[in-house]
Amino acid sequence: MSGTQLVGVGVSPGQAAGPVVRVAEPLPEPSAGPAPADAAAEAALIKPAADAVVAELNRRAAAVEGESRVVLETTAAMAADPALLAEAEKLVRDRGLPAPRAVFEAANGFATMLAAAGGYLAERARDVHDVRDRIVATLLDVPMPGVPTLTAPSVLVARDLAPADTAGLDPALVLALVTEEGGPTSHTAILARSLGIPAVVACRGVLALDPAGLVVDGGTGLVTAPGGTVAAQAVARGPKVEWNGVGKLADGHRVKVLANVGSAEDAKAAVATGAEGVGLFRTEFCFLSATEEPTVAAQREAYAAVLAPFQGKPVIVRTLDAGADKPLPFLNTVEEPNPALGVRGLRIARESAGVLDRQLEAIVAAAADTGAEVSVMAPMVATAEEAAWFAERARAAGVTRAGVMIEIPAAALAAREVLDAVDFVSLGTNDLAQYVFAADRMLGALATLNDPWQPALLRLIALVGEAATATGKPAGVCGEAAADPDLACVLTGLGLTSLSMNNAALTQVGARLAGVRLDACQLAARAALAAKDPAHARTAAHAALH
Repeated sequence: MSGTQLVGVGVSPGQAAGPVVRVAEPLPEPSAGPAPADAAAEAALIKPAADAVVAELNRRAAAVEGESRVVLETTAAMAADPALLAEAEKLVRDRGLPAPRAVFEAANGFATMLAAAGGYLAERARDVHDVRDRIVATLLDVPMPGVPTLTAPSVLVARDLAPADTAGLDPALVLALVTEEGGPTSHTAILARSLGIPAVVACRGVLALDPAGLVVDGGTGLVTAPGGTVAAQAVARGPKVEWNGVGKLADGHRVKVLANVGSAEDAKAAVATGAEGVGLFRTEFCFLSATEEPTVAAQREAYAAVLAPFQGKPVIVRTLDAGADKPLPFLNTVEEPNPALGVRGLRIARESAGVLDRQLEAIVAAAADTGAEVSVMAPMVATAEEAAWFAERARAAGVTRAGVMIEIPAAALAAREVLDAVDFVSLGTNDLAQYVFAADRMLGALATLNDPWQPALLRLIALVGEAATATGKPAGVCGEAAADPDLACVLTGLGLTSLSMNNAALTQVGARLAGVRLDACQLAARAALAAKDPAHARTAAHAALH
């Protein structure tokens, strides 16, 4: 096809074409002056504006189902956060800021804190910016940011999309999504797959191109601007995907389909969606804003709220993942020149063993309180010696199953020795990818390197699968690589025994696994391993599975 061609990262398969509708850029920074004449009256404007945003998001949530509803309700809860509103009101009173500027600065402070926490929590910073812009727009009485009202089927082009924007999309009107930024593991990418909308992220140059129409291939990431008018052509949609809630291949081979959670709300949504358990419970939320270490009792209560919906089901709890790049005041971390490679995760736990011991005590108690089948794993483990140290500590605290995350290449290369020391391992493919390729996964410009279909990444994962098979111990995936239905089949073919993902992906992945046999998964895995790049890996695996 003639015309200008761009290549991004395909995150939701399917081909579509049509006229472009461009999503407006984020609002500019609101002015820091002039100071309001009546600070109390100005501060009083903030809550009604937030209430209006909450009401609109809840109205949209009531019109949709499943993960889209959860995303919209979660965003509404962020907009109603008393801590955010109180901080904004305080900035009006103490610094004389206009209400829009106060909301802007308060939200940025919260977003910065989330970004510093890294991983899943860092990705939620985008949600806070979305809430910020909605409240500011309401205060300024300007159009709300986000997707404009569509009157005809169109291809949406944006710098990035907030999850709340993606959650409300109508697949009958949105032919495809193309974003300049974003990454393959973003919530937006996962929601696009769940809605069946072809999507390409990290498509550099699409905004400058400003095309009238586009042809989008969400599988290969190819985006073509033929020039002139492009007739609307929708992706062919099959029947609604259904899953019976049991992770099992067509030949009966078991693969647990689990959820990644970070809060009680996440846990309730995961149960409602049909998760067989939890493959990753991130405990950072209990520590995120703490200036002092939470007591064992406070931790026990917080963990129990997440574990309770999973009585009698497996839950893997990850111990605190913190360090110089994710600072917590009570840990007294020192500034480091390269904190992502510094004292973090298990390394800081070894320096502050009392903090780890108290967390383990709280986890064991919360498990007893709720009846969940709890296992515990440590983050950022590099060697078999570190794995053995953690397993001994965890078992001494009463943990019955102790494991570690494999997110450092050295641990993948020494997977057999690591597995000799623990009961199970879980691959954190998001962090493993960024360490393999020396590419920050939060940078859209490097999204192609963090594509989970990268053959080099898959070859490391294969080493872990082989070690798990040889030792007879479980090895799972808790990175968002598991959220791609075809890639989930490849991971199964590589020998992994459980797949843990965002709630939005559970039904699609479970249904996809139910329709294939283990030999097809193994054939797809061999094809992907032999590919020269992510696009060829996707294509080869897809062909093997169909």
